[in-house]
Amino acid sequence: MHEIIRPSTPVENLTNAYSQRAFPKFSLSRLLNTVFTPTQGLRVCLLIDLPDLALMKGFAFLAEPKFTIQRHAYDVFFKGLKDGVLAELGMSGGEMFAYELTGGSNLDLPDTCVDATGHVHSFEEAIYKHYNLILCISTYSATAPLTASAKQFGFRGATLHGLNEIILSTGLSVDYNEVSVLAERFRSGLTGADRVEIDFVAEGEHSTLRLELGGQEAQKSHGLCPGTEPDVANLPAGEVYFVPVTAEGAFPMKYENGTLGMMTVTAGRIVHARLLSGDAATIAAHNAKLAFDPVTGELGELGFGTQELPPSGRDIQDEKILGTLHVATGRSDHLGGTLTPDRFASRLNATHDDVLFSSTKTPEIQVTQARVYRAGEIHSVIEDYQPSDYVKKLMSGQ
Repeated sequence: MHEIIRPSTPVENLTNAYSQRAFPKFSLSRLLNTVFTPTQGLRVCLLIDLPDLALMKGFAFLAEPKFTIQRHAYDVFFKGLKDGVLAELGMSGGEMFAYELTGGSNLDLPDTCVDATGHVHSFEEAIYKHYNLILCISTYSATAPLTASAKQFGFRGATLHGLNEIILSTGLSVDYNEVSVLAERFRSGLTGADRVEIDFVAEGEHSTLRLELGGQEAQKSHGLCPGTEPDVANLPAGEVYFVPVTAEGAFPMKYENGTLGMMTVTAGRIVHARLLSGDAATIAAHNAKLAFDPVTGELGELGFGTQELPPSGRDIQDEKILGTLHVATGRSDHLGGTLTPDRFASRLNATHDDVLFSSTKTPEIQVTQARVYRAGEIHSVIEDYQPSDYVKKLMSGQ
């Protein structure tokens, strides 16, 4: 029987109705066996990112308290593999490598990495061609570049950026077979949609973003990479997503420094940002970036969370919570889109950046309703960061 815990959360006065759910104790063997069945015969390695690769030699980064993500990679995954999980699951390897911090979400990875002796290796020769399973536990997401490399070299893997205690004890402790079932229920109610419209209110200003989907098949991130087909899971998983055909309208966005801006969207791209509150220089810098590299404003994803999880303070988990939604700008090739790094004016701009809307991340922004137009019908999906009755019925299996 699983030990039951109730995770703490840094967010007070949660509005998410599922924040009190109980979770089984995290098990690395259960996670890997569920996500990557079969595991027998797999050669596995771990990747982390560091600002100074000298810190990898002798695992020197462990002496620096600020590298919490990398410490989790070492304490939970590296030691866990070596302490019995490899043998239990019939795998080999377990080596850890570090690459230089990319500085942005889903930017291409460097050509080289280092091991714990400080030896420099070629990513292609030492990692992609040598391992069947690659687990990347990093500061910035590496899902896009690893997905592209998986298709080229045939490995499977998972990206777990931003890992913290809450994610370990909740989002990575769930049964991903159940996550997959729930994601499929949600997907079944959205697939084939013609468009989605989202109504926002920020600083008293109303706006609507209209995303044209062209009747496309909805996709799901459900955390399962079974068999031998190359694939990379983004963990924690649990979302349904589309790559928009185009988009029009406007939506508010909260920047990292708390500034609120209103984004004008034309022909599928953010073309201009306008200050609502906060720092005018932040808005000016964004507009300068859009002018220099227009594809940075392209809307490459629309996603809906499908899991009953507590907020973790990290978008990687919080965007998977039922009642949240996110749009993303930039690179989309890893999702089936056409925006690849070579189309950016600067490769340093070739990021995929999620813009999350949730009651804890963006309390200054209301999502009064998100609705889907599908098969001649209109269904509300989210109302004030809560799943609609339509979604609740889907998730219950009715």
